[in-house]
Amino acid sequence: MHPEFWQEKWQKREIAFHQAAANPLLVSWFNQLEIAPGATVFLPLCGKSLDIHWLLAQGSSVVGAELNEMAVQELFAELGLTPSVSGEGNLLHYRAEQLQVFVGDIFQLSQHTLGAVAAIYDRAALVALPDIMRQRYAQHLITISQGAPQLVICFEYDQTQLAGPPFSVDSLEMHELYSSVYNLNCLEKREVPGGLKRKCQATEIGWLLTPIESEQN
Repeated sequence: MHPEFWQEKWQKREIAFHQAAANPLLVSWFNQLEIAPGATVFLPLCGKSLDIHWLLAQGSSVVGAELNEMAVQELFAELGLTPSVSGEGNLLHYRAEQLQVFVGDIFQLSQHTLGAVAAIYDRAALVALPDIMRQRYAQHLITISQGAPQLVICFEYDQTQLAGPPFSVDSLEMHELYSSVYNLNCLEKREVPGGLKRKCQATEIGWLLTPIESEQN
């Protein structure tokens, strides 16, 4: 998707992807990441997700990346936080207490700028990107996080019934994208109540991605 697509979505407040509560798969399976209390979790394309509220309440530190500055401003306001704002190359860096968000093109975010993260939580990033971008995105995420473990939430549905986003990302594609670096474990599949966008039946799937090297050590 072109950046203008998402900027327009926020401008028009067409943000049905913004859920009204923390995602149930996050709540159920976050502990499977087995990270230390207070460790940093990276959320790509984070918006102003209530998943961030939940993670902060668990004592985690959160680093996000988001294209739309309005979403980031609203996130900090809804958390009652007043961020400091600085420039990081082509990105803006919002920061307050245990929360940081880099605003701009995620492909401009480097490993050095991101810093060390213990895990990645990807609910709305991979599925937001068309297939021609997902390979580049997956490799970029692996690079900047140094192969941190991931909790990834995807949808599977008949793409002919709904153009997306969110896009359908099936098991085969997940393995194509990540199996060279991670062992993939399907944690749970749940039917989307009422269907995706009330238009087609869909399954929401939680994946645990564990670095292969860490399992061998």
